[in-house]
Amino acid sequence: MSNYKLVALDLDGTLFNNQSKITEDNINEIRRVSEQGVHVVISTGRPYCGIPFTQIEGTGIEYAITTNGSSVYHIPDQKCIYENSMEPDMVLPIMDYLLSKNIHFDVFINGDAFSPEKCVTVGQNLAVPESLKNYILNSRKRISDMPAYIRKNNLRVQKITMNFQKDENGILVDREEIKTYFDSRTDVTCVCGGYNNLEFTKRGADKGNGLRQLAQYLDVPVADTIAIGDTENDLAIIQAAGVGIAMGNATDAVKAASDDITLSNEESGVAAALRKYFPE
Repeated sequence: MSNYKLVALDLDGTLFNNQSKITEDNINEIRRVSEQGVHVVISTGRPYCGIPFTQIEGTGIEYAITTNGSSVYHIPDQKCIYENSMEPDMVLPIMDYLLSKNIHFDVFINGDAFSPEKCVTVGQNLAVPESLKNYILNSRKRISDMPAYIRKNNLRVQKITMNFQKDENGILVDREEIKTYFDSRTDVTCVCGGYNNLEFTKRGADKGNGLRQLAQYLDVPVADTIAIGDTENDLAIIQAAGVGIAMGNATDAVKAASDDITLSNEESGVAAALRKYFPE
């Protein structure tokens, strides 16, 4: 019997294959490990509404670290058990800057996903897989004046994600300028969550802290946790967990920071890792 009591799984590039589907092998292994009393949880940059509810039904997954750790939810009742979000006064000037750029960005609030109406045209040309593009275009509530909406309702923002289109030379439009802008700020944590996107949370909000918050809530020592991921936004949780595992398709930085490497997301790497650390 394994001593590990919690396993945190990233979604895109990890639990999902390249078509944003969870393989049957992954599902079966998650269900088997959950039946042993292990907390198998999601750890994602997506908001609560982006959890693949239908695909994980019956697996035993009940908790999700969402929006890169700025919010943690009990999935069945959407109870937010932890949040470290950005105040309107902090995020509104940033949003005004982003609205001046030719990009697509999403705003995650209270577990839901919003996006300015003006971003739709750019969204149709994003340099991401079609399955991810469809998810981005079809799962956001479009708002005509996003800053006014936040100001009027005094809303706190869990995370903002920026995706980019390429110009005629194959260069991602405005990405480097925006990255420099965020690198200069000391009040946010900005990382790449895959496919050359950029996403930011309040300083100190990351998946590693989300794991610590959830582990404390579930009375599980962090040393008894495992985290599996593939991109920069997984580095904090891989370093925080008792065992950090990189996918075979992970970035070199994630592999270098990990204790182990499993198969790729196209080879059901999550299932392979669960078989190794939770043998029958």
